[in-house]
Amino acid sequence: MIRAFRCDLHVHTCLSPCAGLDMYPTAVVGRAVAEKLDVIAVCDHNASENAPYVIRAARGHDLAVLPGMEVASREEVHLLALFDKMDGLRRLQEIVYAHLPGTNDENRFGCQAIVNELDEVEGFNERLLIGATELPLADLVCHIHDFGGLVVASHIDRESFSVISQLGFIDPEVPFDALEISGRTGLAGARRHYPELSGYPFLTSSDAHRCEEIGRVFTEFLMESPSVRELKMAFSGRMGRGIAGL
Repeated sequence: MIRAFRCDLHVHTCLSPCAGLDMYPTAVVGRAVAEKLDVIAVCDHNASENAPYVIRAARGHDLAVLPGMEVASREEVHLLALFDKMDGLRRLQEIVYAHLPGTNDENRFGCQAIVNELDEVEGFNERLLIGATELPLADLVCHIHDFGGLVVASHIDRESFSVISQLGFIDPEVPFDALEISGRTGLAGARRHYPELSGYPFLTSSDAHRCEEIGRVFTEFLMESPSVRELKMAFSGRMGRGIAGL
């Protein structure tokens, strides 16, 4: 049966250097449940180690967790990669790490903590997760699709690290599955501001870096279940799936 799912598909954890240390798995899940979200996607910067722990922390709760990543292309364009299973995300992680130069400076950029579902620190990621990969945008999109994921261009209305801010336009040859709008613009505002992008599905997310931000912005999807397959149908408006309010 098709129903509405409250989805926040862009949530960071304490693995992202710009996120708060209060964003450990059980806290993320607890806040998402308190906000009555049905689905979240864990999308740390260029990294995935905390995703399986958030999935485990959500067991026993009425909350689906999609494993994901916010990847930075060579052009410093941020993309959300969303998967159903960890297998596809792990394959993407291998490629990202093979093309991610630099070492983190915790004093400058922040801590990158790997924390399990019991709130135990497993370690720290020493890579420069705040940086950009050496992978061109088009190549990244192809890799994500090849591994069974969806590609969402992150916060296209932001003045930095968006496809529009970095490139000045959205190349129709790059097959984005959807475009993300920040909460300050909203879906209705985006349709007014970007009439030339009317052919793309839009969604809005919190891009939460602090617990109190989780669920502050979300999108309602009309789907049968919380999965990449259902999201893809909702993006295209097929078989009764869709995005509420559009």
